[in-house]
Amino acid sequence: MLYELFRILQEHDIPGARLLGYTSFRALVAIIAALLISTIFGEYFIRFFRKRQISETLRDIDKNDLKKGVPTMGGIIVIVSILVPCLLVGKLSNIYMILLLITTVWLGIIGFVDDYIKTKKKNKDGIPGKVKVIAQVGLGLIIGLTLYLSPQAVMRENIEVRTSSNVVEVHHRSTPEKLNKTTIPFIKNHNFDYSKVFSFCGKYANAAGWVFFVIVTIFIVTAVSNGANINDGMDGMLAGNAAIMGVTLAILAYVSSHVGWAEYLNIMHLPGSEEVVIFSFAFIGALIGFLWYNSFPAQVFMGDTGSLTIGGIIAVAAILLHKEILLVFICATFVVENLSVIMQTTYFKMGKKKGVRQRLFRCAPLHHHFTISDDRLDPTSTYRFRGPARPMHEAKVTVRFWIVTIIMAALTLMTLKIR
Repeated sequence: MLYELFRILQEHDIPGARLLGYTSFRALVAIIAALLISTIFGEYFIRFFRKRQISETLRDIDKNDLKKGVPTMGGIIVIVSILVPCLLVGKLSNIYMILLLITTVWLGIIGFVDDYIKTKKKNKDGIPGKVKVIAQVGLGLIIGLTLYLSPQAVMRENIEVRTSSNVVEVHHRSTPEKLNKTTIPFIKNHNFDYSKVFSFCGKYANAAGWVFFVIVTIFIVTAVSNGANINDGMDGMLAGNAAIMGVTLAILAYVSSHVGWAEYLNIMHLPGSEEVVIFSFAFIGALIGFLWYNSFPAQVFMGDTGSLTIGGIIAVAAILLHKEILLVFICATFVVENLSVIMQTTYFKMGKKKGVRQRLFRCAPLHHHFTISDDRLDPTSTYRFRGPARPMHEAKVTVRFWIVTIIMAALTLMTLKIR
């Protein structure tokens, strides 16, 4: 809204009206506004929910005196803190901003309904898993089809030109094109065209490539949003990890939106993707502000309202930037957490068929493996990995997960130059 207002003022040569035309200024406004909203609104939110005793029924593993009666649905704080700055300083006609706002509201509603059923209806299962998956698939379908159909979702691909002095220079095509490509890390000339997989389809190869891209989008949105949900098991764990991931995506968005940086780094230029920068800064500010209340000992839990939304935002932002393969590095903690649950379940079922109670870890997802003491273990089960001799405090586990995420974020940014 303010963006359009300042644009009108700029047309009339009003002093200072050009400020909101700068991505850097709008990004700073977005992160500061999100920080202020999350910290100020968060306090009122917690009081409101405490008065009404709206708290989630905790699993046995989470039950202790510090966590009893802690309000849930704190994801509302994050969502409001993201939406308000983006609506104020974002370019609301930009397709990338529109898709990120839709993602936030869509998954926020799904998560809120799930939390509402758990807290008010006292149903630990919440929304049936199938309904969640259908909603996530629907969102992925919207994102994939919009990128296929929207004339704004284009790119200017890099071209290498060898000069007479045998020096290679990188330039971009003069006009943006509708291409279906993604970035492959650590490989020179690393833009991969999805349609090449279907070259055997002849003239239908491009259409088949887009269909495949939509399927990939659906899978990524579903996997990352569920991965974030699983990672949300300790005070400050997901909020801290997601803030680091947000910084990584903001940097990738900035260099992709800037012609000079994109040419220097030999990456595809995405006109209009500066709005992903604005959204990412609001995302970062909202999460850091939320940590004020969510760090150990937590005064509020984000619930599925926050975790599903956060995961979806990270997935969609990477897809919009055509960096979906890099999610393996960016969301490495989510990947490991997901795998730990799958491995634990599979290993247990294999032992059950043999009549043996066996587990890989003390508990899954992985972050709980390090906090369980020996007296909490099932004496009838055998454990492949016994874990630390003394259980770690959850605050230590959380910080160590943050450190791993920072390392993986640095590795992700290194892919811009190392190839």
